Amino acid sequence: MSEQQIRALVVDDSQAMRRSIMYALQRLTGVVCVEAEDGVAGLKVLTTQGRFDLVLTDINMPLMDGLKLISHIRKAPEHRGVPIVVVTTEGAEADRARAMALGASAYLVKPVQARVVLETVKELLKLA
Repeated sequence: MSEQQIRALVVDDSQAMRRSIMYALQRLTGVVCVEAEDGVAGLKVLTTQGRFDLVLTDINMPLMDGLKLISHIRKAPEHRGVPIVVVTTEGAEADRARAMALGASAYLVKPVQARVVLETVKELLKLA
């Protein structure tokens, strides 16, 4: 396999939103997506399924929200450098500031176009 594989974890309690984000990401060559329905499931995937190159997460989810998930990811040395993109309905500047302070790499407000998700991911992963 000559193409580099990019492993992306998509965490959102809305299956429709997960599918939409994964569909957009799969337009990039070599992207493999794994999905989780909330922060608890996302953290379990991160700790049991090896290295990921990218995490996309919602904020408002049951069991563990996206902000707590970001905090857990940034505390783990093996995941500290993984780009995290927040995709949420929370448009307030205070929410954006809190997510970025916890270690998010980018903050996108729903509804978000697939093109914007792709541009953000390409920039974070330094893809052409």
